[in-house]
Amino acid sequence: MPENHPAVTQLNRLFGDHTFFIDDSGLSIVEPTEPSESGAQAGVVVKLASWSDSSHTTLAPHPPEATDLVILLEAA
Repeated sequence: MPENHPAVTQLNRLFGDHTFFIDDSGLSIVEPTEPSESGAQAGVVVKLASWSDSSHTTLAPHPPEATDLVILLEAA
């Protein structure tokens, strides 16, 4: 989601300062994990809200749900 999107201010107020991602499953962020033994920095995708309708117009917030998706943020 672009930083200048009107919803970003409200999302930051609700969930903290993050880069937000919206896809078919809902609203997510990437939370950094501990660096690996090699020093590589990664992050886990955390889902914050799910679509509550089939047309993807309304998000329903829920407790953060860590997913199995890990993203390499910075190589060692």
